[in-house]
Amino acid sequence: MAKSLIIVESPAKTRTLRKFLSKDFAVEASVGHIRDLVKKDLGIGENFEPRYQILPEKKDIVQKLRRAAQKADLVYLAPDPDREGEAIAWHIAQVLDKEPEAIRRVTFNEITRRAVLEALEHPGSIDQRKVEAQTARRVLDRLMGFKLSPLLWDKVKQGLSAGRVQSVALKMVCDREAEIEAFVPEEYWLIDAELMGAVPPSFTARLHRIDDKKAKVDNGEQAGQIVAGLEGGTFRVATVERKESKQSPAPPFITSRLQQAAARRFGFPVKKTMSLAQRLYEGKEIGDHGPTGLITYMRTDSTRVAEEALEAVREWIGKEYGEASLPSKPNRYRSKKGAQDAHEAIRPTSFDLPPQSVARYLERDELRLYQLIWDRFVASQMLPAVFDVTRVDVESGPYTLRAEGKILKSPGFLAVYRDDSDENSGGASPDASAGDDKLLPELAEGEGLSLQKVTSEQKFTKPAARFNEASLVRALEENGIGRPSTYATILATLSDRDYVDRLEKRFHPTALGRTVNRLLQGGFADILNEGYTAGLESELDRIEDGELDWRAALSAFDSKFAKDLETASAQMPNVKREGVPTNEKCPDCGSPLVLRFGRFGTFLGCSTYPDCRYTRNPDVGEPEESENGGAPAESEEVPPCELCGKPMTLRRSRFGPFYGCSGYPECKQTRRIGPAPEPPKGTGVTCPECSKGEIVEKRSRRGKIFFSCNRYPECKYALWNKPVERECPDCGSPLLTERVTKKKGRHLACPNKECSFEESLEPEETES
Repeated sequence: MAKSLIIVESPAKTRTLRKFLSKDFAVEASVGHIRDLVKKDLGIGENFEPRYQILPEKKDIVQKLRRAAQKADLVYLAPDPDREGEAIAWHIAQVLDKEPEAIRRVTFNEITRRAVLEALEHPGSIDQRKVEAQTARRVLDRLMGFKLSPLLWDKVKQGLSAGRVQSVALKMVCDREAEIEAFVPEEYWLIDAELMGAVPPSFTARLHRIDDKKAKVDNGEQAGQIVAGLEGGTFRVATVERKESKQSPAPPFITSRLQQAAARRFGFPVKKTMSLAQRLYEGKEIGDHGPTGLITYMRTDSTRVAEEALEAVREWIGKEYGEASLPSKPNRYRSKKGAQDAHEAIRPTSFDLPPQSVARYLERDELRLYQLIWDRFVASQMLPAVFDVTRVDVESGPYTLRAEGKILKSPGFLAVYRDDSDENSGGASPDASAGDDKLLPELAEGEGLSLQKVTSEQKFTKPAARFNEASLVRALEENGIGRPSTYATILATLSDRDYVDRLEKRFHPTALGRTVNRLLQGGFADILNEGYTAGLESELDRIEDGELDWRAALSAFDSKFAKDLETASAQMPNVKREGVPTNEKCPDCGSPLVLRFGRFGTFLGCSTYPDCRYTRNPDVGEPEESENGGAPAESEEVPPCELCGKPMTLRRSRFGPFYGCSGYPECKQTRRIGPAPEPPKGTGVTCPECSKGEIVEKRSRRGKIFFSCNRYPECKYALWNKPVERECPDCGSPLLTERVTKKKGRHLACPNKECSFEESLEPEETES
């Protein structure tokens, strides 16, 4: 019988831990939270005391943990090393029926033999401050969700939700959209001169100053006068400035920066990035190494790195890139203000497992993320990149033109890692110099230059770009809203509630999202804003640090929230009953059309319903605020209708946004938004029904993966689970299916409902 029991969160982690531990240890998983606030009512008693229940789907797991704990002398609680993990450990301790002195708390920043054994040698106790901070966060969210969401159900439609972080993220998306709609483009002109000195090649200089003032050319007439002046002028090199510049490496990844980098470089949604990172952290089967954790804990906002890791990476850099690539001492980075420094930055756990050596054991996207983490960490401990920068000012009468060139002199960390920029700054500056990052010819001050040609180009300033996943995460982080572990959930909720559409990977608020945001800001602007929400996050940190009583923090919030709720309940417009007014008229009766939100999405309906039952699908956005009838902005450059040549307008159906011809109903041409769908992935399994087609992977309208014959509609055979071409030994079915459940893990099962054959695909576990 095992003398000790270790309880972790994830079943995947149990396989990795069993590799390190003797038979004296049993390892079980809680599969996340086992308890939560009761669901039949608010679940909060007097003085904010929470009332918990065991989650119905976890009752069997709790019984299993209790039985295992009774057989052990010591229980080590090892959920993840963060607030949620600490709370999970506390909840497990509450249900185990075990004496407190027989329970220990251990945490692993990485799932490696050294880290696990060291943690077991130095166990601690549950951090009650962290538990209180998580309790405050959970009670806060329940108070807001339980009272605010029903208000939206009553005023707008059933199924909506609001929250302290989710609603502020929606506000940020809507604010950015309003900024874009209110933006007025300003005209400006760029004027460049191609010049030749005594030594080729020619180079381009851009107009920089006029009469020793910053050049501002805002119309074509002025641009034409300047071009004429330059064409008739002479040119002389006024100044040549040469200097060396350095670009320092970025720190190793914290969670939010990893999410941003993966979104920019690979197009990964935040949720996918965290799922991949979780797998790399919990352990992958790596040949003779067995289950191995490849990265440190992936939910962190600290850039701190353990000394042994710094020594290991510096040794590896010296071998791979030479000692000349190393700074004299390790690079150390300061974490942002308010960062929780309990965990290291995200880094590889071992430099014996470089990406190329484990590539065959990882899925494609797992490898890409591992390579990204590896490269960023290695680069963070290398020398800066060094550039030679040359700036040349050229005079021609009242005009000064400038040319800049930048040449990489020493690559430093750039030999390993280059960061990707994700956002335009919103229009090029009229003062931007031409020729950046280009080699300039040898030039001397006072040297005369010959003009080859002058060009002018009309430009217009552009608004800030709509948020994508990377930039929204950055904005949330910079405003102190949410935590690394919550970003994926926040972004997913905005889409799940139909508050935003993702068009070309950018967030566009839907009519429903804008309506909800307008109502919430009308009634709760004092608490649903960036500053107040960031302040709540800071208070949770103070609770964890022992500086603030959690009940006092909740009392202050509840007092403000209760007043807002009472006022909003009485004064918030009833959109469900009245609809959202628009400027459109009903084609049947001439009455105003209003925007409504039904079971199957947003639609326009007659304000006199039920007397007039006219309805139709609206354009994306709110008609009363749309100046172009839903047409895309000119900058989007949407091609006209292929059939009739009329402009395409942005529309929305129950299945999402699309482009439709503005000549509807005479022309019914439509066009999907985004890239064409990928062709179905083959499985290599012959269809058992027609014996001609192949079973291929497809995706339903709701995004769920299924498998069907590629001869559809001639053959309509379909499965929800991945087929495996192997005959069932019990009933003779020509194929089996691969399934994954919490209870049985990964296993094969017969698709024949009358056959009960199953076979586990999990690795055999050593009895402990």
